Amino acid sequence: MNEPVSPDETLRDALAGLLDGLPPRQAAGAVERLIAAYRGATPTGAPILRDRADVVAYAAYRMPATFEAVRSALEAFADAVPGWAPEGQVDVGGGTGAATWAVNAVWGGSRPVTVLDWAEPALALGREIAAANPALRDASWRRTRIGSALELDATDLVTVSYVLNELTAPDRAALVDAAAAAARAVVIVEPGTPAGYARLIEARDRLVGAGLRIAAPCPHSAACPIVPGEDWCHFSARVSRSSLHRQVKGGSLPYEDEKFCYVAAARLPVGPAPARVVRRPQIRKGQVLLDLCESDERLRRTTVTKRHGDLYKAARDADWGDPWPP
Repeated sequence: MNEPVSPDETLRDALAGLLDGLPPRQAAGAVERLIAAYRGATPTGAPILRDRADVVAYAAYRMPATFEAVRSALEAFADAVPGWAPEGQVDVGGGTGAATWAVNAVWGGSRPVTVLDWAEPALALGREIAAANPALRDASWRRTRIGSALELDATDLVTVSYVLNELTAPDRAALVDAAAAAARAVVIVEPGTPAGYARLIEARDRLVGAGLRIAAPCPHSAACPIVPGEDWCHFSARVSRSSLHRQVKGGSLPYEDEKFCYVAAARLPVGPAPARVVRRPQIRKGQVLLDLCESDERLRRTTVTKRHGDLYKAARDADWGDPWPP
């Protein structure tokens, strides 16, 4: 009997043929323009994805990275709410729907799914790609302006990934408030940059102010202990590099690391990690240095040595972003 195909494998297969018929130079040019747009500091209010060429380039280049980052955030959230699974999802600003694939990868099964975005070409391509995944074939793809007038239907889970950078400050606040009012759980993912972290902290504060509890990555719902301007909290997800990645960026490695930051908050009971590894562990002879964000609202470096026995073995296996202790 054939083994079932995982959502990430199905997604890669669905993306593989998207670039057929699109000249490589045009695809690379579209990707380079999109990278510049997403890194820009000033939102324009206009859709970044303008036509099918843009959307195909975005999907082939960015969708796998968005999928891996959102899946990593959702897995941390799932650890904090064992036994719970969303019975419905609204993906705000979802574009081609990477976050819907990530939800399916974490919880499996099918559920009512709605993807909202202003870019009709992105919605059309997302619908086309989703036809490869039985769990997403009945998803609703709706053209909606993401802004101050946004209203969301009640749902279990709202996802917002790589969207806040495209919005003005008032529209960001309105989006977060709408998500907090509509959902039992909200997961927001942003680029792992100082600017992305600043936007995420604003959103985190609004979610807490609306009565949601932080499930991940933070081990508490109090203010972030990081001093603004001195550092930022972010994590990393490994992404297989496609031929388009290699064409645009060069290099020979078969993968790259997607840096992202995230917050997962909920109205249901949550059990956040006692502490979170917030930097890549430093493995030295006979010891491992772990930088932790702890439940007492402090950042602390702890040293785990061989004399700690099984805990030392766990520390050697610990990764950036993991809960601690395991």
